Amino acid sequence: SFFPKDIQALIQMANEIDYDALLLNAVETVNEHQKCKTYEKLRHYFGESLKNKTIALWGLAFKPDTDDMHEASSRVLMEALWETGARVKAYDPIANSECRRIYGERDDLYLCESDNEALENADALVIVTEWQEFRSPDFDKLKSLLNEPVVVDGRNLYNPKQMKELGFIYYGIGRGL
Repeated sequence: SFFPKDIQALIQMANEIDYDALLLNAVETVNEHQKCKTYEKLRHYFGESLKNKTIALWGLAFKPDTDDMHEASSRVLMEALWETGARVKAYDPIANSECRRIYGERDDLYLCESDNEALENADALVIVTEWQEFRSPDFDKLKSLLNEPVVVDGRNLYNPKQMKELGFIYYGIGRGL
């Protein structure tokens, strides 16, 4: 959780002594761009418009075992989805209430009580946080609950070959389709 803050602090210190910290600036740029990757994968599959699509999110916190959403990629993803007219059904074992505190009541956000509830009638699943309970789901049930068998695995929890064999359209990060 401290990595982004540490990079920003180092950049600020470099600026104070008029040093152009090219590498640190590049690291910060790459880290921020990575938060957009799951959205880009959804756009690749659905095309230009995600309007009226419902996207299930598993995980909201920036890492497991916390409710901290301060630097969470889920925020970048949800805000991009809302901007295009999509709805979000999200489940996080701990961070649901933090998400509600940040975003309040919204018609395009439904916070679910279980991972399966988030999948019901969703057009795709995005795994945002690598909670232990997401590591070995019932893939048959997962597939049956989604409108389309699309999984964007932002944490590379699953084997791409196995997912293809199970009939999923699977996107990992840094793995291609």
